[in-house]
Amino acid sequence: MKIEDFNSGTWEQGYKYKYFVPAFINHPFSWEDDAISALLEKASLKLGELNSFSRFVPDIDIFISMHVLKEAVVSSRIEGTRTNIEEALEEELPSEPEKRDDWLEVNNYVKAINSAIEELKTLPLSCRLIRDTHRILLSSGRGERKTPGEFRISQNWIGGASIVDAVFVPPAADKLSDLLSDFEKFLNNEEINVPNLIKIAIAHYQFETIHPFLDGNGRIGRLLITLFLVSKGILDKPLLYLSAFFEKNRSLYYDKLTITREKNDLNQWIKFFLVGIIETAEEGTATLEKIMQIKAKAENKILSFGRRAESAHKLLEALFSKPMVSIKGVQAITNLSPKAAGELVNLFVDNGLLQEVSNQQRNRAFAFTEYLDLFIK
Repeated sequence: MKIEDFNSGTWEQGYKYKYFVPAFINHPFSWEDDAISALLEKASLKLGELNSFSRFVPDIDIFISMHVLKEAVVSSRIEGTRTNIEEALEEELPSEPEKRDDWLEVNNYVKAINSAIEELKTLPLSCRLIRDTHRILLSSGRGERKTPGEFRISQNWIGGASIVDAVFVPPAADKLSDLLSDFEKFLNNEEINVPNLIKIAIAHYQFETIHPFLDGNGRIGRLLITLFLVSKGILDKPLLYLSAFFEKNRSLYYDKLTITREKNDLNQWIKFFLVGIIETAEEGTATLEKIMQIKAKAENKILSFGRRAESAHKLLEALFSKPMVSIKGVQAITNLSPKAAGELVNLFVDNGLLQEVSNQQRNRAFAFTEYLDLFIK
């Protein structure tokens, strides 16, 4: 099928409302729009550059956790949570109920991402893996009563006070089995020769349109993009997430999905998606370059720490995974006494590697601000 001839699906009548049933997608796609070809080439190049650069970064895995945390914060924020990265890094559950739910949702997201990446080593990207990831995502917090890990058996809707005035009503629950089977086959069909970036652009649109869960569809749909890139070997590590691009262009993101459904215009959605890949990959490469500069500068400072250099290296490596720490945390990382841990922290503060971010005498908190700021922008 030519993308220009795409038929998005049909509206069917429910009780006092209409729901949308997307067309099946497990078939070849081609296009005549040269702009798609140009964007596809550039997006593939930028992803290749990001992946190649990541291979030259020593101990790349210690930097992955902050990329994952940023994705968890931003993707959850699109859904209405207010937790920022600094709050998400706090080890203790907040006492206020609203903040507690936000904190749980972000931390569940981190666990869900890490679990999904691990599962990809033994499972294909499938409905089973998606359900497993969803089960962790909604294991606690606001979504724990929304059937975690189970596809819905009732009607849901997006926007509006009720289904009658909803912005969009996804397909009825009895349509899901066939739609999800087609979706899963499309993700893993190697015989239809659809370029992988075009395939995941279409698959993301389809997943958001099916909306197979009662809650968490947006977060799972965005995570699906990264999981697909890793599963196909396009990325060695989960370093690219489109949530920040979608959040920055939120109105445009929803408009492109809506136009695809209502006007059969898949072209515009694919071009928007590829622009997102290009921008995000460029930012990812730039971030890794800055990380290497910060790491080299910090290691150079640590050379002057004398007998404390070994403990300082342990602390620095831990800070790249989690750039906020307490004196107790430093003790756990380095096995130093409270006094020695405090002295090491003071040395880091004096050399501009840590900055105190708490205004209290007990349970003082310190941040590796220069590094942390890379993920707050």
